[in-house]
Amino acid sequence: MAGTDPEQSTSSDGPAIILVEPQLGENIGMVARAMANFGLSRLRLVNPRDGWPSEKARAAASRADHVIDGVAVFDDLASAIGDLNFVFATTARQRDNFKPVRGPVEAGRALRGRSVAGEKTGILFGRERFGLFNEEIGLADEIVTFPVNPAFASLNIAQAVLLMAYEWMKSGLESETATPFSGPEMVPAPKEQLVGLFAHLEEALEARGYFRPAPKKPKMVDNLRAVLTRPGFTEAEIKVLRGVVASLDYFSPKEPRGAGYPERKAKADRAHRPHGGARPRNEEGDSDG
Repeated sequence: MAGTDPEQSTSSDGPAIILVEPQLGENIGMVARAMANFGLSRLRLVNPRDGWPSEKARAAASRADHVIDGVAVFDDLASAIGDLNFVFATTARQRDNFKPVRGPVEAGRALRGRSVAGEKTGILFGRERFGLFNEEIGLADEIVTFPVNPAFASLNIAQAVLLMAYEWMKSGLESETATPFSGPEMVPAPKEQLVGLFAHLEEALEARGYFRPAPKKPKMVDNLRAVLTRPGFTEAEIKVLRGVVASLDYFSPKEPRGAGYPERKAKADRAHRPHGGARPRNEEGDSDG
């Protein structure tokens, strides 16, 4: 499966995910997959309707086999949370009790803080059809609820687990806007290379009659330079642009390719090299041949 690396480790200190009387093996499997996406591995089932193990769950887990293999099954909720120090209960309905209610972002941070302090934590998720009973929520320490559309507040159980697992992982990043992946470092090119691009482009456009009428040329050149200085091009990007401009130098729309073409091509090649001299080896794929 794309994006999957079975060698990557999972979080053993993350919250346990507790499903109370889950009804479908497929939903359990999708929960396992959501957990694996964000580094969680401890899945507990309270009295699953169709029993355990479940091949349907394994198939739906999409290779999150380590989560499926580690599932613990309990007869009642009290047993499933007996070893935990702190438990959140998820619900989309207003409850008449005295428990604090948090959003998922705040809950993720709270779970992370308790984990760092050495506490064992868990998150309760109810039945697919109607969630958790009040007495089951009564066994939790706090409630977490999602900011969903009040007119359509019901979430698929795997979606709910995914949201909480995501907030758990995000709370452990150096910055909550960070991701585990990054693009290449984009260092702006030296100004001499950008100036070389300006000269190259201006010469090519002049040859093709771009600057019309002539009195407006200075302003047109200023506008081009303003546009080209805005992005902060890297060296590699400038090489790409020089290759494009060089292809314009070979022939003009009013002149056949044959007449004087070798001389124009040689001139374009020289202009394409930022510092003159031998052709850099990494330019072999440029469009100037």
